[in-house]
Amino acid sequence: MKHPDVVNLDQLSNYSTVIDVRSPAEFEEDHIPGAISCPVLSNEERITVGTLYKQVSPFEANKVGAALVARNIAMHLEQVFAGHDRNWKPLIYCWRGGNRSGAMAHILRQVGWGASQLRGGYKSYRTSVVQALAQRPTEFDYRVVCGETGSAKSRLLEEIRVLGGQVLDLEALACHKGSVLGVLPDQPQPSQKMFETEVLHQLQGFDPRKPVFVEAESKKIGMLRVPEALFDTMSSRGKVIQVVSPVPARVEFLMRDYDYFLQDPEGLKTQLDFLHKLHGHAVIHRWKDMIDAGDWPGLVTELLVNHYDPAYRRSTPFNLQGLEQAQVVELARLHDADLKQAAAHVMATAEAVQSTR
Repeated sequence: MKHPDVVNLDQLSNYSTVIDVRSPAEFEEDHIPGAISCPVLSNEERITVGTLYKQVSPFEANKVGAALVARNIAMHLEQVFAGHDRNWKPLIYCWRGGNRSGAMAHILRQVGWGASQLRGGYKSYRTSVVQALAQRPTEFDYRVVCGETGSAKSRLLEEIRVLGGQVLDLEALACHKGSVLGVLPDQPQPSQKMFETEVLHQLQGFDPRKPVFVEAESKKIGMLRVPEALFDTMSSRGKVIQVVSPVPARVEFLMRDYDYFLQDPEGLKTQLDFLHKLHGHAVIHRWKDMIDAGDWPGLVTELLVNHYDPAYRRSTPFNLQGLEQAQVVELARLHDADLKQAAAHVMATAEAVQSTR
């Protein structure tokens, strides 16, 4: 059976493997979920060919590029593709569905595999993501979990997921805990494009007939923007679940959750410097002295009472229109058993609401 040389995005599921032949840097910035990276030009080789194209001539660039592409495709044939049988069906894409993906698709077809090329390449995929993010987020009934810093909202969402709830963990996707101290050690944030790809990929796997649990966020998580349609729908239509917990319980939880700062006090001091304009040099200096003295409970308490809690009280009413009708979950402690019990209660309430519809 002859397979089509070029196919559209809606035929993705017909293929065994999706192959991204763009450079590693392009792949790292964003790619189709599940695609594997088999570049036909490395980052350096792509720069070399591009420079030749601009500074010498397209012919010279094509001549050098063709040799590099052929060499890299041969390497992938020997090291990556050799174990596939004749029934393997790969779909290949590059930036715009041009020469890079065309070259690999042609060679794989010559071998005898049912290889096809994605029409429009990554560019067409990115266009589809932008379009879908304007509509898909509006199709869900959100349960927006809010609460002061340290009230274990992300852990509560984890327990809800364990119980079968649909959870969109934006902070996990953004690799950031959503505050000035939210930077995760050795985990850089993804690109904006990759973040949007992952958000949409999760939403596409959810059932619109069931609620989606998500943590309340501002418009940005670290350096990343929450997709506008998602933020607006959560803010205006989301049913709010407000977690309330006393300061001592939150301090205890944060010392467990941010334990990596205890191992990197100098890194914490660097992050505190970003708060100079809000609190002044004298306060920041006192907080740094508390770090040097190992007074972690005192420091965390001051950060909550003087920085995070006032910021929460200022911003939350603007970001969540349903706050006054919130389901309140009071937790005197934030241990695993307490969070499991709270998750079960939240899920039972959500299911009861769904059953009355």
